[in-house]
Amino acid sequence: MGEGRQRRVLIAGFKHETNTFSQLPTTLDSYNARALIYGAEIPKKLRHTKSEIAAFLDACATNGWQPIHPVYGDATPSGKVTEDTFEHITTTIINALRDEAPVDAIMLALHGAMVCTHVEDGEGELLHRIREHTEPDLPIAITLDLHANVTDQMADLADIIVAYRTYPHIDQYEIASEAAELLRRTLDGEIRPACTVRRGNMLDGADHGRTTAPGPMTEVLESARKMTSNEGVLSISIAAGFPWADMRDTGPSTLIVSNGKKSEYADMADSLIDQIWQSRSRQSIQTFTIEAAMASVTSRPTSEGTFVLADYADNPGGGGYGDSTPLLRAMIEADLQDAAYGMIYDPVAVQTCIEQGLGGHAVVAIGGKIDPHFGEPIAVTGRVVTITDGKLRLEGPMMAGTPVDMGPTVVLQVGGIDIVLTSGRFQCYDRMYFEHARVDLTRKSVIVVKSAHHFRAAFGPIASQILVVDSGAGLTSKNFRELPYENVRRPVYPLDMD
Repeated sequence: MGEGRQRRVLIAGFKHETNTFSQLPTTLDSYNARALIYGAEIPKKLRHTKSEIAAFLDACATNGWQPIHPVYGDATPSGKVTEDTFEHITTTIINALRDEAPVDAIMLALHGAMVCTHVEDGEGELLHRIREHTEPDLPIAITLDLHANVTDQMADLADIIVAYRTYPHIDQYEIASEAAELLRRTLDGEIRPACTVRRGNMLDGADHGRTTAPGPMTEVLESARKMTSNEGVLSISIAAGFPWADMRDTGPSTLIVSNGKKSEYADMADSLIDQIWQSRSRQSIQTFTIEAAMASVTSRPTSEGTFVLADYADNPGGGGYGDSTPLLRAMIEADLQDAAYGMIYDPVAVQTCIEQGLGGHAVVAIGGKIDPHFGEPIAVTGRVVTITDGKLRLEGPMMAGTPVDMGPTVVLQVGGIDIVLTSGRFQCYDRMYFEHARVDLTRKSVIVVKSAHHFRAAFGPIASQILVVDSGAGLTSKNFRELPYENVRRPVYPLDMD
């Protein structure tokens, strides 16, 4: 860097959690449906949010760095990212490196489980393409989701990698701040960071990363925390992995950022992986069948408070289609009262309800349109009680302040159930998905969310009891042995062992 010149740091985000068993391709339209932001719009929309980009921007302000922010893309989990989509966002980043030269460092918000139609390791390929246009010693810091499948290529090409340590992910801002501080120390010549990654023979592990109760993930995180006192250890991350991605390196990994590389760091990472392996059969949650969940809900005293049910098998946050119907059908057949269901992805049904108008009665088939194998559409007659544009701002704790646009959204009241129907696929982990549509959750005795675990951050405080329902009807059920894995390394637990 020239003497007296302000440091210039490129900031970008390119995030996707790819469920390779989904038939929905991830295209530019998929990114536009959730977040695809360019240039000056990035700080306008993401500053002052609990996001990685906000932390990167704040770090630039604190350290006097000039930020360059060409693009931020984030799509709802779905099938493989198409080559033209990957090329568009990657090229936008690389063009900024060229056009805004000189650049002194790079900070990237990634997920770590992106699979593309043309390449298995999306993040590794992105880093490879970026490295082709940088000096070899230009530092790159990246953040990853706790459910990343961390590859050797990612660890080789990034200097600093820090993954979330909470699930639900309520520490995104803090994790990005940690990565940015390590980058500052690198630029100031205090450290020369390097990454060491190790993984085990598991598709899933560490209780899938859950941190809301004591268990395997909290235990291994505590072991990692104690190891950070070792000389040269700068940061340790535990990635629980994303098991619904059929790629070679799918599964849990341990990652150590150290000041230089020594064999002892690999030994530390191996010991943490061994701890995850030893706890592979332990879980901190119990899952229920639909029948068991309905029996529990219908037999409870009316004074017992609010039951929150999670539709685990059809979680859009893991690539589920968001339109499976078995749990909703059971609720309707049980004639539940004072209930809310969020959400069913069905833009056709939304349009039908809008055409009937507010207060109108709609006869419509809802859900089950992408893959009826996960439940046929349900023919219902209901009253349209809300019509919205689907625009809201998350209130947290997870991703507080982040704007969301689901497209036209309605609430269809069927019997005693308020069903939120959307034009976009979104995981229901924030109360605003209901409340923006004027669903009063304080008056509900049963709330159902299409989410696996993130919902606990916002809905846990209002729940008297939580039931996680795994019907098997969805792409995020834990029926790993029934999925057609072809590319994952073998042998691997639980496909071949135990």
